[in-house]
Amino acid sequence: MSGKITFTMIKPDAVEANNIGPILAMINKAGFEILAMKYMRLTKEQAGEFYAVHKERPFYGELTEYMSGGPIVAAILKKENAVSEYRQLIGATDPTKAEEGTIRKLFAKSIAANAVHGSDSDENAKIESDFFFSHLERF
Repeated sequence: MSGKITFTMIKPDAVEANNIGPILAMINKAGFEILAMKYMRLTKEQAGEFYAVHKERPFYGELTEYMSGGPIVAAILKKENAVSEYRQLIGATDPTKAEEGTIRKLFAKSIAANAVHGSDSDENAKIESDFFFSHLERF
């Protein structure tokens, strides 16, 4: 499935702002198929494990605190060139630099509270999907 899946999370700020439905509608409208999805709350330890790649960065503690501070929606999405197509749909990490009509331009509050996570490579899409979903939870 290389090139055909990506992973996303609707982050706590977007969940709290009741933006799950509008974000999922944009994902569907863009032609993505949802292969797996769950609504959950990460523990600080789970957030730390997921973001372990950033462990040495100064924002790591703040990031894990934020990501465990409220519920999230995790999903595996399918489409040709899924990673690049989804990254185009979500826009730049900094919502002030995101293109008009992108998820982050519409729903992000800041660079840190940027509404959604999207995999940055096919390899990370697989790793991130496997972190959240067993093969029995995928369609």
